[in-house]
Amino acid sequence: MADLSSFPITSRWPAKNPDIIQLYSLPTPNGVKISIALEELSLPYEAHRIAFDANEQKSPEFLSLNPNGRIPAIIDPNGPGGKPIGLFESGAILIYLAEKTGKLIPADAARRYETLCWVMFQMGGVGPMFGQFGHFFKFAAEKVANNSYPVERYRDESKRLLGVLETRLEGRQWLMGDEYTIADIATYPWVEGARKFYGGGEVLEYKSFPNVLAWLERGLARPAARKGIEIPRKE
Repeated sequence: MADLSSFPITSRWPAKNPDIIQLYSLPTPNGVKISIALEELSLPYEAHRIAFDANEQKSPEFLSLNPNGRIPAIIDPNGPGGKPIGLFESGAILIYLAEKTGKLIPADAARRYETLCWVMFQMGGVGPMFGQFGHFFKFAAEKVANNSYPVERYRDESKRLLGVLETRLEGRQWLMGDEYTIADIATYPWVEGARKFYGGGEVLEYKSFPNVLAWLERGLARPAARKGIEIPRKE
């Protein structure tokens, strides 16, 4: 049995089975990237819900694994060299899981780097811009009622990014063509989140991006996505 006692987070969220991956997360666009990937890869894991309403992401135990105080984070008891490893940042975790299993990422070096470009496109563009749009459009609407600039700024940038995706997906089933990869898993939870959680589908003119919508529905229809998008479940 793996010894995870060197990770202080396990004192607050004990592992029932320390021999499998421990996931610390919430069903947010960033969080479900990892649960979807784990489901796609059929990797056994144990999910721990980090309650933001109780500021658990700011607890010393959680910060010991992710100093940035954000979900998701994981501990893999079977990391490189067979030693446990703790990881944070959803993009880094996706790359790690893909390389660990040799799945969800092309074997060809050139296509692998192309895939990573699209992962970084999500991490540096889609996530931050959609997140800021959602903040001002839904959560801070009253604070910016007399100043339309923040919503317009992030609305327009989000639409621009949707346009990039629309062009990329022309004639392609997935971002890398016929191959479903971590680039798709990184991105479509955010596209769905802006539509479903932020209620921004009409404002962002989703109907103007038919390739994106078709790709989104293909992704959400996958069994791993249907399951992973609700993990960790609320007790």
